[in-house]
Formats: sequence, structure tokens, C-alpha cells
Amino acid sequence: MAQLNFGGVTENVITREEFPLAKAREVLKNETIAVIGYGVQGPGQSLNLKDNGFNVIVGQRKNSKTWDKAVADGWVPGETLFDIDEASKRATIVQYLLSDAGQIQAWETVKNNLNAGDALYFSHGFGVTFNEQTGIIPPKDVDVILVAPKGSGTSLRRMFLAGKGLNSSYAIYQDATGRAKERVTALGIGVGSGYLFETDFKKEVYSDLTGERGILMGALAGVFEAQYNVLRKNGHSPSEAFNETVEELTQSLMPLVAENGMDWMYANTSVTAQRGALDWRHKFRAATEPVFDELYSSVASGKEAERVISSSSQADYRDKLEAELKEIRESEMWQTGAVVRKLRPENN
Repeated sequence: MAQLNFGGVTENVITREEFPLAKAREVLKNETIAVIGYGVQGPGQSLNLKDNGFNVIVGQRKNSKTWDKAVADGWVPGETLFDIDEASKRATIVQYLLSDAGQIQAWETVKNNLNAGDALYFSHGFGVTFNEQTGIIPPKDVDVILVAPKGSGTSLRRMFLAGKGLNSSYAIYQDATGRAKERVTALGIGVGSGYLFETDFKKEVYSDLTGERGILMGALAGVFEAQYNVLRKNGHSPSEAFNETVEELTQSLMPLVAENGMDWMYANTSVTAQRGALDWRHKFRAATEPVFDELYSSVASGKEAERVISSSSQADYRDKLEAELKEIRESEMWQTGAVVRKLRPENN
């Protein structure tokens, strides 16, 4: 285990150098890994594991779009693709990658197929952390582990194909066999992690729900809309407002921040940009930190989990979701975005 120093804080991480792929294959050589769910994380994790030489099958509901997607990706019905019941029966490691709502619905089926010594793997701490609401209480005789890639399954797969890795957190909730640590590490390396950093199920879900609602999606979308609206109200064209708000950030600045850090970005912009960014940074932090405090409290209290479970269990949830997405999709800002994306050089 490597020790890294993060601004004076020492943290233990696991790298691919100290736990290479060959070692991961050896640890799991007698295991059958069933990836249950082929939605957000399932495709990337299962395909990466297969390409890395592990024994992988997929479990998915038949007669669904995701079943058809799995077939299109090369999984063979009756050989490497099964319904959820059959796949979980065949596995010694069940990677439970259905949506949070889907995990609740399929839990009795999966639980009944877990045998002593098996491993139950998650990529999100939601179901176990909020088990009073989800009903997901693992049997005591199985390992319960977590690997959570810090990005979408699509990003995980794209980076894997490019020879790169997406960093992941890992956690052990229950070590029934004494092998949970080596199993979770091998799986983390197998799915294509860059490095693995330790957490627990509760911290993973608290940080994840905060991040999704905050800077990764909720706050980002809200700030985009606010700046775009202000520019439009002040007479700027849709193209100018979108480019200054979204396009320059996503296509130019953020890739450079990802490579070099925000201090590098400040040091390599004009004095006008430097001064304005440094001065207004504090105002935005002061304005938004109370919102993040409120958000974290809502996550930690279970209110966000309750809302997710309540909303997603309603019969008309999909219809309501589509209406909300349609509102975003058909807004002037994102209609402008659709046009701007088509005009990028790589699309012409």
C-alpha cells in the first residue's frame, strides 16, 4: 500500500504498480463474477473485466433495452448473459450494479442466491447505508465490498480503451471469509481503476449524493443557467452566452485544470482574468457554502434517500422524469448547445 501526501494529509492508496493485473487475476482465478445490471456502470465494468481476462457473466432483465444492449456488446444469451436469477445463482461474486430503485426490487432474488463465502459487491453505498428504507441487509456469511469509480461507466470504459484508469474508492462493509481485502482490491484493479483510495459505505454515499446534487450536476446546471440568463437579459446573443458559459469551460479550461490544477490555470491567463477570478472566487464560495452545508445535512439525515425511493417507486416516475428532462433539453440554452456542438471541427 502506497502512502501519498495530499497537502499535508497522508493517505494510503493502492496503485496498479503494487497490485498488478496479473496478481488480480490470480486472486480471482476460481471466481465467477456476475455483473447484475447493464445500465450506468454495468457495461463499463463488465467489459473491462472481460477484456482483462476475468470470468464474467451478466445478469439483466429479459425483454429490456439493456438486455438488447448487452447482446449488442457481445454478451451471449445462455452462455454469458442470463436473467438476474440465473446469473446470481452461477456467481461467487455478485456485482450488484442495478439502479438504487432496481436493487430494492431485485433484492430478494439476489439474496436468496447468495451462498456462504460469496461476495456481494456494490459501486454505491446507498442500499446498505439506508437499509432501513431499502431493506437491503446482506447475510452475515458473505463478504460485502464496494468499488466506486469516480465517474460514469462510459468514462470508465473510454479511459480503459485509451490505456488509462479512472480513480475509484473502495470499502469493506463485511469480511466474512478473510479474503474481502484481496477480493475488493483485485476487482478494483480489474474494472480499470487508476488507483484505489479507502472509504466506507456511509462516507461513499454521503460524498456521492452531495457531489451529484452539488458541483458535479445540480450546482453546475444551476450556475450555467444563472450566468446564461444574466448574459441574455443584458443583450448578449444565445451563441455568445452559451460559449462564454459552457463551451469555453468544458472544451478549453476544464481539461487544462484536470491536467495541471487551478493554480496553473490562474497563472496562465491574462491579468484581467486572474484578478477577476481571484477576487470573485471568495464571493462565490461564501454564497454557496451554506447551500452545501444544507445539502450535506439533507443527505446525512436520510431525507435525500427517502425522496429518491419515494419518487422512483411511483408508477408515473418515468413520465415525470421525461417532462423534466424535456424542459432542460428544449430550453434556449441547451438548444443553443446542440447547435454549437454540431459546429465543432471534429463534427464537420
